[in-house]
Amino acid sequence: MKKLMDSDTKVQNKIRNKMFDKIERCRLDLQKDPTNPALHVRLGDLYMQWHLDIYNAGQYIDEAITEYQLALESLIDSCEIYFKIGVAFYHKGDLDKAINYLTMALEKKNNYYNAYYMLAETFVKKAHFTDAIDAAEAAVQCSRFGSSSAHYLLYKLFDASSFKNTSTKIRALYEKFLSVLLVPFDKTAIENIFKNISYLRFLPLFLKGFYAIQIKDYALAIEIYKDAIETAPGFAPLYCVLGDIYLSTGYFEDAITEYKMAIWLDSFNIAAYRHLCRAYEEQGDYNQAIEVYNKLIAMAPNMPDLYSNLANIYYIKGDFDLAISNYQTAITLNPNKSWTSVIAQTMGFVYQENKSDPDAAISAYQTAYVLTPEDIDIYVNLGSAFYDKEDYNNALAVYRQALELQPHNAKIHCNLGFLYWGKGDSEEAIKSYELAIKYNPNYDIAYNNLGVIYLDDLGRVNKSIELFKKAVDANPNYALAHFNLARAISIIGDKVEAAKLYQMAQDINKITQEIDPRDIADKISELFES
Repeated sequence: MKKLMDSDTKVQNKIRNKMFDKIERCRLDLQKDPTNPALHVRLGDLYMQWHLDIYNAGQYIDEAITEYQLALESLIDSCEIYFKIGVAFYHKGDLDKAINYLTMALEKKNNYYNAYYMLAETFVKKAHFTDAIDAAEAAVQCSRFGSSSAHYLLYKLFDASSFKNTSTKIRALYEKFLSVLLVPFDKTAIENIFKNISYLRFLPLFLKGFYAIQIKDYALAIEIYKDAIETAPGFAPLYCVLGDIYLSTGYFEDAITEYKMAIWLDSFNIAAYRHLCRAYEEQGDYNQAIEVYNKLIAMAPNMPDLYSNLANIYYIKGDFDLAISNYQTAITLNPNKSWTSVIAQTMGFVYQENKSDPDAAISAYQTAYVLTPEDIDIYVNLGSAFYDKEDYNNALAVYRQALELQPHNAKIHCNLGFLYWGKGDSEEAIKSYELAIKYNPNYDIAYNNLGVIYLDDLGRVNKSIELFKKAVDANPNYALAHFNLARAISIIGDKVEAAKLYQMAQDINKITQEIDPRDIADKISELFES
């Protein structure tokens, strides 16, 4: 790697020296003729050329803007200078000023291809993709043959939004064909091709960095890619790969910085957008993650997983209405049955648990059932929703249908037990819970619920104690089982043991939050009042 870097340094030093000489000569000419606008434009162009060199990015943009503005003082109606200032602000990242100057250039010359094209590129940076399409199409109208770059930009815009949309995909391919066909007539397109070809020289560095990642030597990989970025700060993939390393090692701020740079250099880098969202989520910055997902959706509005991911973030934030709205959009886009079924079930869960809307939950679960009738979880969820609605007959029918698919499914038997218990049929409830335990001897919930029936409905305290102990053995962190065991123990008169169990339930419940803390406190007070 060092030999490659040393060779690069020698070449780049020669280039820098030549550029420096040109700038110095231009400065000397300006000392002799300080108001010459052509010389100011020339010097501005030299600064821009140096700034846009991938080996020297981000160093001379302010100097270029200053020179162009000095030239504009003498040539106030020059559309070319307005254009150059707009491009300079674009590369500086001041996009609003870039749009302002590019628009002024078009006011001076309304068929100015380059201004429309750069306006389109600026709108892309601002994630205003509809405006970008309009500007790119206007550019094509201004230069039929020299518009390869504008057609390629249109290709990228349409391609990003063509998921599951045949007509948009065809339009994207048409624009790509035109961009290739017109390359010989477009100087910018030719320059971009040579620029992209020059990136092949970084392949050995990528391979070395990749090998370092495979052997989990992340420090070496970071060093390799940092050195490469110092050599070529305008090469977007380097930032993306470095961001991935930082993300995988937990350095989220560093990862975010690298992904932002990758996106700035390549506005259509969807992978960088996705990984940036993930970095924000890992960091807990959900508002920023939402903002990035919305930009992605504006770019690629037909990709359903973007909506489901955005819905998940809204759910975490407690904004259930927006979560449901985005789940619905994801379902509408429907990429495949299994995936859509999972999203429908998730939406049903939100309706059932967070919106207390069993009818909407039932509708969502039924959508999932139509898509994947073999998924047993749908029956469990659908039966639960019918139970919440107190529609016990439909709940019973759903569970029985599920047992036809999986007769030894312990969870279905346990849910049936809960259903029969809710209907007041203790005998059938006991049978169902016993079957649940038969098929899953460590089923803590089944032991606990069966114990409650024996304790509260049948008054068989010793049997309930036996069942509660099995529930606790199966799950030592089951606060409700400790609580119920304490209730049973207190009935047989062992207040000390009951107090210990209540205290254990209280400690566990601080984490699991299964029980109202006041219920535990009341039970402890009752022990020592009687």
